[in-house]
Amino acid sequence: MNPDAYRELEVLEELSVNPRLTQRHLAKQLQVALGLTNLMVRRLVKKGYVKVISARGNRLRYLLTPLGLAEKTRLTYEFLEYSLHLYREVRRLLTETLGHVAASGGRRVVFFGASEIAEIAYLTVKELGLELVGVIDDERPGGQSFLGLPITPSKEVGRLSFDCGIVSALNNGLDAIRQRLSGLGVPESKIIVIEHRGPRVRLVSLGAPTGTTSEVTSVSNT
Repeated sequence: MNPDAYRELEVLEELSVNPRLTQRHLAKQLQVALGLTNLMVRRLVKKGYVKVISARGNRLRYLLTPLGLAEKTRLTYEFLEYSLHLYREVRRLLTETLGHVAASGGRRVVFFGASEIAEIAYLTVKELGLELVGVIDDERPGGQSFLGLPITPSKEVGRLSFDCGIVSALNNGLDAIRQRLSGLGVPESKIIVIEHRGPRVRLVSLGAPTGTTSEVTSVSNT
């Protein structure tokens, strides 16, 4: 599933739940600029997926047409198909990569980022008999837990002893990750990055000579 199709699905889902949603609120829900939200809505109207009607107080309502409902169903199926493909492939590649860690005597794993991708990685960690010893995430409020462990701020990473760190980087560049880890005193040789950009996911071993370990692409780019 390409990024544009995923965005269309998000808009159709939001409008199907709340047809009185303003574009400003929709932009906030999607975490994109108001101008881009306006462009996406206009595109859906032009395609015949959404109908705009006037309501009281000069407000607008956005109603999904029968064509829009059919497109939402199609995109939902495509997204589920892609997600299942992604899950299987990430698990396979992580099994390969973490298998090398286990074979070299490594056992203790730390996650950098409490994300859905990290949840997939956790299943592989448990299957290989490895131990998750910490979860680092500065974007989660203090006191929260993830996968049964308290979330630790990055400033405390020095108190964790680990053989492998897995970074679930949603749309974060490798250079930014390297810079951040260097500032924390974490050796690149211990780090595997799961980099998620739109319809592609890469597993990158920062300590490897070539950088890129492997890449997973979407099952469909239509």
